[in-house]
Amino acid sequence: MGQQDIDDAVRLAAGKDAAILFVGRQEEWDSEGHDLPDMVLPGAQNALIAAVAAVNPNTIVVLQTGGPVEMPWLDRVTSVIQFWYPGQEVGHAVADVLSGVAYPGGRLPQTFPLRMKDNSAWSDDTLTYPGKGGHVRYDEGVFVGYRHHDSFNVPTLFPFGFGLGYTEFDWGDAKADAGVMTEAGIAVTVPLANTGKTDGVEVVQLYVRPDTMKADVPVARPEKELRAFARLKLKPGERGTAELRVLPRDLAYFNIGRQRWVAPAGRYELVVAADAGDIRQRLPVDLQAEWSEPA
Repeated sequence: MGQQDIDDAVRLAAGKDAAILFVGRQEEWDSEGHDLPDMVLPGAQNALIAAVAAVNPNTIVVLQTGGPVEMPWLDRVTSVIQFWYPGQEVGHAVADVLSGVAYPGGRLPQTFPLRMKDNSAWSDDTLTYPGKGGHVRYDEGVFVGYRHHDSFNVPTLFPFGFGLGYTEFDWGDAKADAGVMTEAGIAVTVPLANTGKTDGVEVVQLYVRPDTMKADVPVARPEKELRAFARLKLKPGERGTAELRVLPRDLAYFNIGRQRWVAPAGRYELVVAADAGDIRQRLPVDLQAEWSEPA
């Protein structure tokens, strides 16, 4: 793409009701056989988006990539749709989503960092990233994705589980059927209501966070870990209830020395959230005695 192409796009977009830009990567960039050198859209695509957005305030960006990209133009466009690689029906699918025929009910299955260096794999050691002599050392441990961003307070562009739609949802108070964890587990319910004017989908996430524990833990634990989620589809004015359950195993970490999953006695939090960065409520739970996986 050259400057003439960008100039042509600007001319076409100026004065129109909306401008829709399809940008992204292809198999030359997204591959399991090599690592990306950065998270920048290839070529002059960022310049294209910025130029079109400057003449059309209703610019929509459709991203076709296999993973996150930096978005320096984000605050200048109306919306961004992450469409991954949908195949030959992409035109019809995007048209359905943009027109409201289909609801954009998906949620991000991974964290979108602000920049490449915010990724948990990034290191000044080339053996860690991008590798050296055909070898790579994985140092992240359990601190990948949202676990990395949460635990080390690394800001995100979009958090794990993020997603918007065409309606609004009212969340009621989450309730747990017990405050003490037993072998039967704990059920959590979250009432939801679609307060908008169209059918919609909402997702409720449930994380577990160690709060205080009565025993030393020999491993570092993330700030919180996803343990359950529920997806509700509601019509305008309709109410529903997200139902989630956690078991003692959901409080555990893997103890290498004992070669089994172990949950130390102590206080935990059940964190109710819309996504990893949008926490709605915290429910305290006590585990009165250590739980361990049967031998």
